[in-house]
Amino acid sequence: MFFRVKLEVTAMIVVNATGRACPESVAMTKAALDKGAEELEVLVDNPEAATNVKRLLEDRGFRVLLQDDDGRLKLTTGKKTEPSVSTSRASASQAQAPAPAAPMPVPRPVEGMAVLITGKTLGRSDEELGEILVRGFLGALSQLALPPRTVALMNEGVKLALFDSSSCDHLKNLERKGTNILVCGTCVNHFGIVDSVGVGVISNMLEIVEALNGAGRILSL
Repeated sequence: MFFRVKLEVTAMIVVNATGRACPESVAMTKAALDKGAEELEVLVDNPEAATNVKRLLEDRGFRVLLQDDDGRLKLTTGKKTEPSVSTSRASASQAQAPAPAAPMPVPRPVEGMAVLITGKTLGRSDEELGEILVRGFLGALSQLALPPRTVALMNEGVKLALFDSSSCDHLKNLERKGTNILVCGTCVNHFGIVDSVGVGVISNMLEIVEALNGAGRILSL
């Protein structure tokens, strides 16, 4: 009696993004994933790129190991885990039992609105008045029944997300309601304020553009 054994061998795909500015490293990783890569090794040489690539991979369901090799950062993924037989059976038995009532989700439109803010003031002629206006604007946004899907902060707009900003609490309220606060990583690095960001996630141009492109409406300040 003979038995035929089928072996599945998955090659590790290497994405060398060293020397590439963000978001190019993210775009290269995304391209490899879109082609069906199941195991990846991504090489970058700056913490901003490593953070953004790691978040992308984790969002796609991969476990990620980050290693620092004398300034060169290596992100290695494992295969996506498949549910075990016992887990599947447990899930099936749980499916037969009545499920507990889920909490009511925050109401939001299917496509939603995205807000792009590129300055720390609303208007340029009077800085003090501009700071009052942008604070009031974000406060009003946080009171909406349907909050925006995304608030993207770029250029000096990233300063609104700092711990000591008078607008930070309004952004936190929006985040609690389900709004994605995307803070431009290139911008915070330029201003040297990475460690002072108090709300949102340090993002990249590709992620911000995709968020804006996917919105039903874009409001730009």
